[in-house]
Amino acid sequence: MNSQIPGKIRIVREFGELPMVECLAGKINQVFMNIINNAIHALSDHIDEIKDPHITIRTVANAEETVTVEIEDNGPGMPDNVKERIFEPFFTTKAVGKGTGLGLSIVYSIIENHKGTLEVKSKQGEGTTFIITLPVYQSTQKYEQ
Repeated sequence: MNSQIPGKIRIVREFGELPMVECLAGKINQVFMNIINNAIHALSDHIDEIKDPHITIRTVANAEETVTVEIEDNGPGMPDNVKERIFEPFFTTKAVGKGTGLGLSIVYSIIENHKGTLEVKSKQGEGTTFIITLPVYQSTQKYEQ
């Protein structure tokens, strides 16, 4: 995705050590790409208004056998009426022809299918953070063959 990121936008990596996580890697990659792509668009649309535009990607291993990935931007944020609808299929804030409104709906389904959680924190003028928590193991028995 580096080629899509305007030069003014910094990517800050705060990676903690993570265990291997049972998942469909391609699907989880789709989640990260979708959320990061949305952050890039939010920043790009307001690039001249934001001092030091950046996206922070943070990873944490939790004691309760889950991992958390946070994707945070310092873009314009979302008003509550938009935040409440972002996971609805076909809901988009983009101009006609620019987005399908399916990205975050698909993201939500992928995380749900992985028995994880997806939370969004956003305030207008203060940026947005997506918090993805996934279990390390998908099966109920850890060492199942």
